[in-house]
Amino acid sequence: MKLQTLAGDRARPPPRRREVDARALEAELRSRVRGEVRLDDGSRALYSTDGSNYRQVPIGVVVPRSVQDVVEAVTAARDFGAPITMRGGGTSLAGQCCNVAIVIDCSKYLNRILDVDYQNRRARVQPGLVLDTLRNEAEKRHLTFAPDPSTHNHCTLGGMIGNNSCGVHSVMGGSTSDNVEELQIVLYDGARVTVGATPEEELERIIAAGGRRGEIYRGLRDRYGELIRARFPKIPRRVSGYDLTQLLPEKGFHVARALVGSEGTCAMLLEATVRLVPSPPCRSLLVLGYEDVYYACDHMSEVMEAKPIGCEGLDDVLVADMKRMKIHPQDTKLLPDGKGWLLVEFGGDTKAESDAKARTLMARLAGGPSMKLFDDKEHEEKLWKVREAGLGASARLADGKETWEGWEDAAVPPERLGSYLREFRKQLDRYGFQCALYGHFGQGCVHTRIEFDLKTREGIAKYRRFVTEAAHLVIAHGGSLSGEHGDGQSKAEFLPLMYGEDLVHAFNEFKSIWDPNWKMNPGKVVRPYRIDENLRLGTQYRPLEPQTHFAFAQDDSSFAKATRRCVGIGECRKHENGTMCPSYMVTFEEMHSTRGRAHLLFEMLQGEPLRDGWRDGSVKEALDLCLACKGCKGECPVNVDMATYKAEFLSHYYEGRVRPRHAYAMGLIHWWARIASRVPRLANFVGHAPGLSQAFKRLGGIAPQRNLPKFANRTFRAWFIRRRTVNEGSPRVLLWADTFNNFFHPEVAQAAVEVLEDAEFRVMIQPEPLCCGRPLYDYGMLDLAVRKLRQILEEHREEISRGTPVVGLEPSCVATFRDELCELFPHDEDAKRLRDQTYLLSEFLLERAKGWKPPRLPRKAIVHGHCHHKSVLGFDDEKKLLDQIGIEAEVLDSGCCGMAGSFGFEKEKYEISMKVGERKLLPRARGCPPDILLLADGFSCREQVEQGAGKVPLHVAQVLQLALREKSGVPATMDSPNRVRRGVLMAAMAAAALGVVLLVRAS
Repeated sequence: MKLQTLAGDRARPPPRRREVDARALEAELRSRVRGEVRLDDGSRALYSTDGSNYRQVPIGVVVPRSVQDVVEAVTAARDFGAPITMRGGGTSLAGQCCNVAIVIDCSKYLNRILDVDYQNRRARVQPGLVLDTLRNEAEKRHLTFAPDPSTHNHCTLGGMIGNNSCGVHSVMGGSTSDNVEELQIVLYDGARVTVGATPEEELERIIAAGGRRGEIYRGLRDRYGELIRARFPKIPRRVSGYDLTQLLPEKGFHVARALVGSEGTCAMLLEATVRLVPSPPCRSLLVLGYEDVYYACDHMSEVMEAKPIGCEGLDDVLVADMKRMKIHPQDTKLLPDGKGWLLVEFGGDTKAESDAKARTLMARLAGGPSMKLFDDKEHEEKLWKVREAGLGASARLADGKETWEGWEDAAVPPERLGSYLREFRKQLDRYGFQCALYGHFGQGCVHTRIEFDLKTREGIAKYRRFVTEAAHLVIAHGGSLSGEHGDGQSKAEFLPLMYGEDLVHAFNEFKSIWDPNWKMNPGKVVRPYRIDENLRLGTQYRPLEPQTHFAFAQDDSSFAKATRRCVGIGECRKHENGTMCPSYMVTFEEMHSTRGRAHLLFEMLQGEPLRDGWRDGSVKEALDLCLACKGCKGECPVNVDMATYKAEFLSHYYEGRVRPRHAYAMGLIHWWARIASRVPRLANFVGHAPGLSQAFKRLGGIAPQRNLPKFANRTFRAWFIRRRTVNEGSPRVLLWADTFNNFFHPEVAQAAVEVLEDAEFRVMIQPEPLCCGRPLYDYGMLDLAVRKLRQILEEHREEISRGTPVVGLEPSCVATFRDELCELFPHDEDAKRLRDQTYLLSEFLLERAKGWKPPRLPRKAIVHGHCHHKSVLGFDDEKKLLDQIGIEAEVLDSGCCGMAGSFGFEKEKYEISMKVGERKLLPRARGCPPDILLLADGFSCREQVEQGAGKVPLHVAQVLQLALREKSGVPATMDSPNRVRRGVLMAAMAAAALGVVLLVRAS
């Protein structure tokens, strides 16, 4: 079949650009703008791509502090003839956010709610406002902003207006264009205009008044009415092209809504007035399971007649992908039988009302699909996470192939969805592509990512043929090229197929009315680049493939492929819940997000504009505030592991160089602690004596506000070797005496021994020189880290072969064995065995202590989970064990504590550390009543709480010890031999420094 594309098989090219004097423009911007002006190579690289397949290095970036800054930036750009584009969350999937232009990023400062009029259900917002911030405020009066894409916790209202975003609940309240009342904008020529609905009389007055506004309105006046009525698809999800229907008289000549979805190609948004709609306070989720996804879609009309407030769909391929990638593995078990599912949500003023609506549909469908009605909020949230995980689960196939957008969000009439998907699957099969299908099925919108080869000439040609054929298919079904994410560059070339040349000419006229010089986000939507131009990869993609310490086995042993793992979804830019990304949560800087860091590493391997490779200062600056919390590895939809990337980068960055003082002070803590433990009183005196301690901190690069922890007078090891062996002949367990619990917190390790022996195990510990080397990773000391791990494998080869379990108390040490170990020794069978037989205390007691029941301790507790515990190891066993003890635990969604190993001790990072802690953890810890236990297993977490909140949290081992003692009649109070202890010490004398060197060499 010969497929029609465009005349000449090419899109019309964007206007030719003249060169811009970047240095002079930068000077002009700095003289005009109070905000931040960034034309350095690092900033340009950082903003060169978004969530799409495209890459265009911008001229520079402006981060405005005020509306006036936006106006001044536009003025300066105009004076130099520089194109401009606006950016919010940077999550666009069609290339709207990248351009060779001045990028104006409003997300850092212009992110406030200006006013909420609850009575009239209106809100005035700035363009950088995160959607969930508005929704949370509106919910105080049971109102909401209806469109809610899966990026709702980090997308911005400006970006939603630019793309005409929709989401799950657009079924309930329409797309963004349906919910915009008024926009305040500035044009490239400097005109500031307020636009909204325009009654006929007002339209006549505006035109008669003349001026720039009158000129615009005269130009916009209906000249294509009948053509618009005839050619625009009448479907729920039509996001492609400019929405000229809004200019029809029957739509009230709504100029603001006509601009929604124009993707920054016409005007810059300064402020928006949006509509709020009632939000049902009670909701019920009905999940329907069908024999396949196509059969589910065949029944869409029947389901939608029940008037749900949301209707999502997914297929069995997506669920299989989630299971393979271990994304919400327990949550997928909640789905009823089937191979295609619909998640149908109902709302009501009461639970009984929402349940009744669901049960009415269930009665109508009796004898059809399998059904489960969920009215438990926890289960409902888990199922919505299953749906929202679609992009992450489908980003890579089982064979490791990467998938890409390109045909990501087409939409058809819901009643024709089944037919469309059957034909679409046939097309996929013809091309040899496999992919999952999911999306907003209630409105006929389908999401999918496909394993296009975007690196070879043949692969790109195949991609082009596929998208062309898919465009014809969706148009034949009366659909839209885009049903949610817009045209940008990835769809715009095919708009003539969908609308015809006459309407595309009208789109060009619409653009020219607002932007006669075509300087607003040029090359997007109209006169677009071809879909195979500006590819992030393309035939010119030749990244460096450096030799690395880590294997990056999940990325085909390629650091370059590891840097491509980030697909730009921006989940790391969320402001509130979870751990990822703690530094971004307090700085709101793109370079401090996991995405920003991943993009810079990608750019580093490109060599342009970043030219210094492993020595690049921009990459170093971005990684410097990474707390290595590994929150990204657990929460990022595609499991980007920035802590590992950081360690790898720093190992090369400092190769042949002297590291900062704090790297030696804290990275070598195991060796310093071994020296100081010989003379703990002297070490503690040096670290705390007036005058001496401040000099000591300066010497080590430690924040003067921090207290240096005190060493225990007697280490755990010294206590352990002087006691008799207990449970001789019982199953053996090796308790890992980590640096922190050996030298600083011996009471924690002692409590663990008491618990393990009560469970009838014979406890052993490792020889003193053995350490997992966890602090070494933070400073890229990977050669030394490898030596320490090899030493462990050699010393414990016999115990490893015997299958002796290793129990760790410090989550970061356990994570080293379970995570980094096999990445550094990918082909060592003993490394794999050690990984598999290493446990946290809670895991070990639940899995291996058969027949042992933990003693009861009915108390309330506030629990803070260590980052590595949550992201690498999983926190469920900890919660389960506390529940068995009888602890009524409130597990805080407190994110990272902010101390993050040695991070919070460093002088330059103290302020960030405290801001991270003050987000949630420290205020809750300060307010913890004396009769409620405060728990934190991590050394750094306990240190942050003690220094920042004046409270001393307990380790779970100590809680178990309390329970044992209460059971035996011993008063349940904790020993506190070292209440003012702890620390990261450098020895203060040259002799101690020499001792460290000798110990390192000996080890």
